[in-house]
Amino acid sequence: MTNRLAEAKSLYLRKHAENPINWWSWCDEALATARAQNKPIFLSIGYSSCHWCTVMEGEAFSDTAIAQYMNANFLPIKVDREERPDLDSIYMQALQMMSGQGGWPLNVFLSPEDLVPFYAGTYFPVDPRYGRPGFLQVLQSLRRYYDTEKEDLQQRKALIIESLLTSAVLQSGTTTELEDRELLRQGWETSIGVITTRQSGNSFPMIPYAELALRGTRFNFESQYDGKQVSSKRGLNLALGGIYDHVGGGFHRYTVDPTWTVPHFEKMLYDNGQIMEYLASLWSAGIQEPAFERAIAGTVQWLKREMTAPEGYFYAAQDADSFTQATAVEPEEGAFYVWSYSELQQLLTPEELRELQQQFTVTPNGNFEGRNVLQRRNLGQLSATLETSLSKLFTARYGVSLESLETFPPACNNQEAKTFNWLGRIPSVTDTKMIVAWNSLMISGLAKAAGVFQQPLYVELAAQAANFIWENQFVDGRFHRLNYQGEPTVLAQSEDYAFFIKALLDLQACNPEHKQWLENAIAIQDEFNEFLWNGELGGFNNTSSNSSQDLIVKERSYADNATPSANGIAIANLIRLALLTDNLDYLDLAELGLKAFRSVMHGAPQACPSLFTALDWYRNSTLIRSTTEQINTLIPKFLPAAVFAVVSDIPEGSVGLVCQGLKCLAPAESVEHLLQQVQQSQVRA
Repeated sequence: MTNRLAEAKSLYLRKHAENPINWWSWCDEALATARAQNKPIFLSIGYSSCHWCTVMEGEAFSDTAIAQYMNANFLPIKVDREERPDLDSIYMQALQMMSGQGGWPLNVFLSPEDLVPFYAGTYFPVDPRYGRPGFLQVLQSLRRYYDTEKEDLQQRKALIIESLLTSAVLQSGTTTELEDRELLRQGWETSIGVITTRQSGNSFPMIPYAELALRGTRFNFESQYDGKQVSSKRGLNLALGGIYDHVGGGFHRYTVDPTWTVPHFEKMLYDNGQIMEYLASLWSAGIQEPAFERAIAGTVQWLKREMTAPEGYFYAAQDADSFTQATAVEPEEGAFYVWSYSELQQLLTPEELRELQQQFTVTPNGNFEGRNVLQRRNLGQLSATLETSLSKLFTARYGVSLESLETFPPACNNQEAKTFNWLGRIPSVTDTKMIVAWNSLMISGLAKAAGVFQQPLYVELAAQAANFIWENQFVDGRFHRLNYQGEPTVLAQSEDYAFFIKALLDLQACNPEHKQWLENAIAIQDEFNEFLWNGELGGFNNTSSNSSQDLIVKERSYADNATPSANGIAIANLIRLALLTDNLDYLDLAELGLKAFRSVMHGAPQACPSLFTALDWYRNSTLIRSTTEQINTLIPKFLPAAVFAVVSDIPEGSVGLVCQGLKCLAPAESVEHLLQQVQQSQVRA
């Protein structure tokens, strides 16, 4: 027997449809029912490819005794964080305030009358273990607390809501040009410190930090770090490490070690888009390691083969776990990706295996539960022998050679994964929903790589996705965030607007003659300004005023996490639009936005690298006006604060004009003169 979630569009919600828990989705009826029955709300937030979310679904949420107590004493609500990042952000912040750390699954207990949290945690086992109480114990204790400790409950909630409101309302501020330069230096150095190699813990891509670290290498900042070396090292860890799938392409979410060896195996669209853009930027900055180009090309192959819908948009994610055989009860983490030594002996010749062991982390004992995750040991081009070996592994995994496999159909759920007649291994489940923000990050990655490597396929894939969003994501004149099999839903949030505008501007940058991308960006920006700009505090709210009545605070995203902050990207977009349109209203909004977040930039620079990237744009923005031919020679270069405009009326005897904010320099009389002006303009702050 199924519960309400059987009818949900979200794959994550449907995974809980057979739980004995009487789940609700987040809706007005659920909230009203909790109030009417005076039941505290149990809010559980996760996402489809989250490993520990899957574990808890199969354990605590499938336990009959837990379900009976939950249904009688709480109003259980399940939320997909990829559908509602606004809810996730607020209650994740509450968890971090209570426990000092966050993560998913995010399990929060709320008072029904005001939706304020009074307790939160992540994974709860069925029985006490791992130093964690059993889930039924937790439920019983919290219901008793809710019923008997009313005064303490109110005091606790008051502290939490006060903290949430304080963090949502920031003090604004202004600085001088000299102070801005020092602020930018501090933000740059902080970001370098964040991505400098550590000796313990997990390893995440953290691309917003790496991006700022790389941007800052063009300044002569005094620092304890070698910014170029640290930026390059981050790229090498990504392109050589086990976080990259050297057989099938695409990047996993993170590694569970500091050596970039063993990944947590899910593949998220948002990571792959950001990493592609970063590796392409490294190449354009002169760090032209062949592994970067190979990783980008392999990721595009994976994207086209496994993550692109027939309509042209990109799927959201692939799970970490997969079944080893159709009769298996539970999937295993990494099963689709790892190799036993005996398998490698069977698939490769002795010479091929010997060279694979010399160049990759391959041993008889393995590095992950007796099996091998491939991690490169050396830089440079892979030999023809190694490429042949990796092709053999591809064929063993997929059942078909790389050259003949154009499209690999997604397994949309566990049942499909177990019943389809796969020619090779059973693949991980793919979450096929379209998320505007994540598609936009991939469009930007493809556009950047297209400009640097001059690859038409990259532009083609990016343009198809951008056109799908533009043509399908408006309902009654409003932009929408998600698309399930042709049906748009959920009003767009700040990250959807900001990232899509950036994606359109990035497409414009790699083909400046195509004015339609710019026109679309202007139209989206107009709607963004109308519905999400915070006229009182500055910056953009996460959600529009007419879609956020159920939120206990109005947040403005300024902190970077696995994805960049919406306001950091949005402010940079405004500056780019001001340069390309001569509309200074955009620049006014950008100034107000930076002013709104100055206190965070001063007080917590480790939280907001994208705001420092926006400050870099504000201080060093450069417009290059020239012919198509001349601009095409500049597109592959590392010009992180420049935009291009194709013009036909450049002054006679010149090759182009370089403009700095509200002034233009003397016409450049030669290509060398133009490049000199551009380079100087990029570091004037």
